[in-house]
Amino acid sequence: MNIVLFHSTYGLRPAVRAAADRLRGAGHEVWTPDLFEGRTFETVEEGMTFNDEVGKDELLKRAVLAAAPYSGRGLVYAGFSLGASIAQTLALGDEKARGLLLLHGTSDLAPNVSADDLPVQLHVAEPDPFETDDWLSAWYLQMGRAGADVEVYRYAGAGHLFTDPGLPDYDEEAAEATWRVALGFLDGMDA
Repeated sequence: MNIVLFHSTYGLRPAVRAAADRLRGAGHEVWTPDLFEGRTFETVEEGMTFNDEVGKDELLKRAVLAAAPYSGRGLVYAGFSLGASIAQTLALGDEKARGLLLLHGTSDLAPNVSADDLPVQLHVAEPDPFETDDWLSAWYLQMGRAGADVEVYRYAGAGHLFTDPGLPDYDEEAAEATWRVALGFLDGMDA
């Protein structure tokens, strides 16, 4: 699979590069665009402030430009938290998208969006302050109505960004379970 993997509001941290290496080790080609142009942050608040300064439209523009050289190959869009919301937006706008792997985040769906059997897998903490139960229920129903083939995996007691070993949210057991399931999801697309 050809995968574009977007970072969280913390920026392109070592955990994102390690995730890309894990995916490459499983035989996938992976690109990790730096939407923050080299900036990384120590706290969610710092990252969100920078995100707000840059603006959602500019971040989406940067993401589209980063993915464009590879989109003709049929990409799997993936991302962490903020990056997951960006990945979702791009995947639902790309008729050649092969799949969508969401780690720790989702996004609003445009009205009348169509996903045409797009394989979608979401991994999220339970509970998650950024992905509440009500929000996730509505998101799941909307994705289903759009035609996506959605799988949701919840990890009780894990922190929001539980796959990043450099953050307090890290949960090794949940992270390893996520990667086992996610790699199986990607392998299933090759079949």
